[in-house]
Amino acid sequence: MSLFHHLVSRFLSLWLLIFLVFLVLSLGKSQKEALQVKVGIVLGSNVTLADLSLRAINMSLSEFYNTHNGFKTRIVLNVRDSKQTVVGAAASALYLIKKREVVAIIGPGTSMQAPFLINLGNQSKVPIISFSATSPLLDSLRSPYFIRATHDDSSQVQAISAIIESFRWREVVPIYVDNEFGEGILPNLVDAFQEINVRIRYRSAISLHYSDDQIKKELYKLMTMPTRVFIVHMLPDLGSRLFSIAKEIDMLSKGYVWIVTNGIADLMSIMGESSLVNMHGVLGVKTYFAKSKELLHLEARWQKRFGGEELNNFACWAYDAATALAMSVEEIRHVNMSFNTTKEDTSRDDIGTDLDELGVALSGPKLLDALSTVSFKGVAGRFQLKNGKLEATTFKIINIEESGERTVGFWKSKVGLVKSLRVDKVSHSSRRLRPIIWPGDTIFVPKGWEFPTNAKKLRIAVPKKDGFNNFVEVTKDENTNVPTVTGFCIDVFNTVMSQMPYAVSYEYIPFDTPDGKPRGSYDEMVYNVFLGEFDGAVGDTTILANRSHYVDFALPYSETGIVFLVPVKDGKEKGEWVFLKPLTKELWLVTAASFLYIGIMVWIFEYQADEEFREQMIIDKISSVFYFSFSTLFFAHRRPSESFFTRVLVVVWCFVLLILTQSYTATLTSMLTVQELRPTVRHMDDLRKSGVNIGYQTGSFTFERLKQMRFDESRLKTYNSPEEMRELFLHKSSNGGIDAAFDEVAYIKLFMAKYCSEYSIIEPTFKADGFGFVSGADCFLFRLLMVAAEERHFH
Repeated sequence: MSLFHHLVSRFLSLWLLIFLVFLVLSLGKSQKEALQVKVGIVLGSNVTLADLSLRAINMSLSEFYNTHNGFKTRIVLNVRDSKQTVVGAAASALYLIKKREVVAIIGPGTSMQAPFLINLGNQSKVPIISFSATSPLLDSLRSPYFIRATHDDSSQVQAISAIIESFRWREVVPIYVDNEFGEGILPNLVDAFQEINVRIRYRSAISLHYSDDQIKKELYKLMTMPTRVFIVHMLPDLGSRLFSIAKEIDMLSKGYVWIVTNGIADLMSIMGESSLVNMHGVLGVKTYFAKSKELLHLEARWQKRFGGEELNNFACWAYDAATALAMSVEEIRHVNMSFNTTKEDTSRDDIGTDLDELGVALSGPKLLDALSTVSFKGVAGRFQLKNGKLEATTFKIINIEESGERTVGFWKSKVGLVKSLRVDKVSHSSRRLRPIIWPGDTIFVPKGWEFPTNAKKLRIAVPKKDGFNNFVEVTKDENTNVPTVTGFCIDVFNTVMSQMPYAVSYEYIPFDTPDGKPRGSYDEMVYNVFLGEFDGAVGDTTILANRSHYVDFALPYSETGIVFLVPVKDGKEKGEWVFLKPLTKELWLVTAASFLYIGIMVWIFEYQADEEFREQMIIDKISSVFYFSFSTLFFAHRRPSESFFTRVLVVVWCFVLLILTQSYTATLTSMLTVQELRPTVRHMDDLRKSGVNIGYQTGSFTFERLKQMRFDESRLKTYNSPEEMRELFLHKSSNGGIDAAFDEVAYIKLFMAKYCSEYSIIEPTFKADGFGFVSGADCFLFRLLMVAAEERHFH
């Protein structure tokens, strides 16, 4: 029995061996029969990013063909070193197309190397597939043969803009590497910030060839500016140097805001631990890949194969780009993969170049179509090109700490900032990011603006007034002579400045003489702002066209308009005949006729029904009838009515009399108790014709307005305070006083708050722009105040 089992076992082993031999031969034959398609790769050697990307490409093709062993094509990679230069990349691409006749090129590694390769690919119809050239400027080349298997840098601009807007910062400074990669994002940043009224105060370009001292000099220049919000767009090698120097000169302390783009945020895994320490408190915008099963499985295989080196975003894009190219090559397997080379005439005297014999890939158009339509779920998300590139829909907002990164929120297209991607409905609270640790190890949001240490305080002029001190009042301490400024205008200005999204230092300077008297008119104060003696002016300063020629005004914060104020009088005349006033003459006549009519009708009805009434003398009948009729007025009639019709008539008449007497009593009471106040003058023209005195505030522009309206200058009187205005009104024109005042609505309302029942405003109301804060034309105070107006701080 054991011999039988032994023979069976040997027999099965023999058949298994034969089966394996045939399987290997079959696979070898299949592999040998597969069409070898040459693809070029142009990347730099001895570069961490390039090395990781090349590993990802090889891993992608190996795993793809292992799972698709029935495919009839196999990509054969031809790798060339770009030597990290534009010339090296160009030479490598030219060699691959001309000598190796590759049907596509994966690369180059940087945006600076891309333009020549893109033009070369367009001429030879060889698709150039880049997973790391992200500059939006490359789109201007308009080459259909340039495939961007990644997102361009403009896709993150809206996320950066949303962060700036959410914290209400109003000025930023971009710091970027001085090449095509760094400059490419700037036009998109400018457009995005213009939409939210954010100003780019300065653009700081850092060359790759700058020494540490040159970088430090540029950062010192930024320190002298008030802006404290910096957006850094560069790659990790230069970024590490920048943050190391910024840390050294204390620019990563409290009050500063640093935001890095995905040029750094996506490659933090290749940055050293010391770099992360220097970037503590920095915000980053990082490309977000959903943790799909494809990505998780790749990460596991990557860790198993390469150990501790982390899989970054660019390696994921390289992996998907290789997969897309393999699928596209398989789709066009029946297309001629050769080149059509047209040789130039070499008999000419001119010197030829390598471009003279550059061929054209016959497979180019078909391969381009296949790449443009390929779609699959890759490790970096859905791979589907739109206008020759991938589209980004989500970014992760990270807060960099010494130990790594911490997610504080996300940005989603058509949604904006959210704390979590699991939020179904975006609410106000979900739009706020999670708590952030800012530079200086603080949780308090920086204002984004500070007065530089080498700058002086803003000098704000305030008018010295003898009256209407509710708006602005200057008092000085008798011992120290230090001025104290108070009033409504000062309160508004202080409130506005305290709510600014950045710190501003300023001091009030009274516009007065050494002895405490007003130094001049408001026009003179405004003109001194223009001359540069003051940075601005705060007070009840009216916005006027002639003043706006040389200074700037913020939006008005007071009611606008200029009006005439006149006394009022009681329009009702009360005399001995006032009791007749409640009813009109016609109504009195109708009432008397009604009494007569009622009396006659009672006579007729009672004459037929009352025998005693018929026996009376005629004079008694008349007196009885009219006494009865008038007594109904007071419901005091005592004689009984014999006729049914008389009773009906009396009931109706009593009801009419009830309404009439109630209305009469109410009207008479109103006339005797309520005043009907009417202005003594109804229109400005009446003032001009009557020749009465007109009052205006001392030093006010209203004096010129009155002269323009042809009022006699000799009839114009000045006042300094509400009390003086009241005194002039009491004296009237006949005693050297006034019968009208012409002033701005704000002053008139202040006066009427005390004497509202004695005065009235008459037509017309003249146009004026109200009070506004004054700023010198070359002073940034105006911009600060306009920001406050937009934020509605004036309200």
